[in-house]
Amino acid sequence: MTADGRHYFTALGEGRYQPTEHVQGAWSPDEQHVAPVIGLLLHTLELNHPREDLQWARLSVDILGFIRREEMTVTTRVLRPGRTIELVESSVEIAGRAAVRMTAWRLVRGDTTAVAETEHADLPGPEGLEAWTGMDHWDGGFIRSLDFRSVPGSRAGRGRTWVRTSVPLVGGAEEASALASWVGLLDTANGTAGRAAPHDWAFPNVDLTLHLHRLPEGPWVGLDTRVSWGPTGVGQTATVVHDEAGPVGTLVQALTLRPAR
Repeated sequence: MTADGRHYFTALGEGRYQPTEHVQGAWSPDEQHVAPVIGLLLHTLELNHPREDLQWARLSVDILGFIRREEMTVTTRVLRPGRTIELVESSVEIAGRAAVRMTAWRLVRGDTTAVAETEHADLPGPEGLEAWTGMDHWDGGFIRSLDFRSVPGSRAGRGRTWVRTSVPLVGGAEEASALASWVGLLDTANGTAGRAAPHDWAFPNVDLTLHLHRLPEGPWVGLDTRVSWGPTGVGQTATVVHDEAGPVGTLVQALTLRPAR
């Protein structure tokens, strides 16, 4: 928790969490932004199913409906136990209704430094970039809690952006890992390079899938994003995600498109 007491969720015990005003979503004042919820789902998996011998390889999130800014219950389970490969699940329920679900593969650790390489291009680092006001057209307490930097040349449909936060993911009796906090910023990718302003077009995502080839180190999340909108109401946001040392994986979001008015 910060010195001023800010955090995104208050841990109430027994899998219950109370969202604060800092998770307020961008599409409605009564909703939560899904980004910190995704971080919370990973936090509960790390908390309830620790495995230091395994590492996260894929996180797949389904947004099952409107995420009300009310007390949540999070449950976790192991779907596919294993010595070297494991599939786990974490889900959020609000007022008796499933709201968000994450399934995650984690794989055994090993020394592969001799063959480690990636074809993704580097992203210019955040240091030296000015604070970016390009997200000011978004409403909500969550977006206002973030620090954005943009690489020169970004435009609608194609953005290169860095984001971080000083607000802890969880307050109370629990403390989230740096990784869970980092993951809790990823969903902002869709808003950083939208092809139209949100007061003209709505383009919420219904899912988020992250594949990692290397575990990131925070606090900065780098988003090298391309946005495609199709002619029949469906879009896609595809991002190469970075930390300050380089690319760490890829992120894809499916969008539903409709006029905002």
